[in-house]
Amino acid sequence: MRLLFLGDVMGRAGRKAVSETLPRLRKDWRLDFVVVNGENASGGMGLTAAHAQLLLEAGADCLTLGDHAFDQRDMLSHVEQDRRVLRPVNYAKTAPGKGVRLFDAPGGRKVLVVQILGQVFMKRPFDDPFSAVDAALREAPLGRVADAVIVDFHAEATSEKMAMGHWCDGRASLVVGTHTHVPTGDAQILAKGTGYLTDAGMCGDYDSVIGMDKLEPITRFVTGMTKARFTPANGEATLSGIFVETEAGTGRALRVVPVRVGGRLAPSGPVEQG
Repeated sequence: MRLLFLGDVMGRAGRKAVSETLPRLRKDWRLDFVVVNGENASGGMGLTAAHAQLLLEAGADCLTLGDHAFDQRDMLSHVEQDRRVLRPVNYAKTAPGKGVRLFDAPGGRKVLVVQILGQVFMKRPFDDPFSAVDAALREAPLGRVADAVIVDFHAEATSEKMAMGHWCDGRASLVVGTHTHVPTGDAQILAKGTGYLTDAGMCGDYDSVIGMDKLEPITRFVTGMTKARFTPANGEATLSGIFVETEAGTGRALRVVPVRVGGRLAPSGPVEQG
């Protein structure tokens, strides 16, 4: 299968990049399934139902969220209505929606998507992510029930993300980190066949401080005082993520390629020609 994962969509610039670019990528790269993390798509904090629909219409098969899952109030009801939107599986047990789902893909194939939150340096004490993802993977084993498995690990610490990659090795097609908005350079295939990337980066304007207009973050760092609200930067966005090609039958990763399309970061040629 040919899979694409796109990192945190950041504000209007990120939405524009996805809506204008993803339809072409689906066609040119012959993508079978696309997952987009949309938890910062609406004003940099959360995701509205309307913006979720825009990203899905652009070509996403599944949208994942994160620690800002319910910053936009209408997502509390929308996540129950639209099965294509996933909140973290280890969120509060009373939270609406689901954090794991088995999706249909072309050719009668199945893709399991799991969205999980880390614990290290996060503001709230979420449930243990390792036991939560373990339970999800046992329900739909790779190569038997699921033809591909994608794990979005929304976490702060690189060590925790790497540990999760190895914990899932051989049981997932891809473990990819989100949340920090900075794309990492460690795309690889782990020993037992799981594609891995510590952070997919954001779909947003990189002439910024992790997607926010530069002035207010710099002011707070320099003075220690808050002068204004954070607002998303609205320059030309780079589409950031990872492309994975999997082996038929096993679901293991055969090829992983970081994706950088448009904006300030260099575009990735190899996948576009594939």
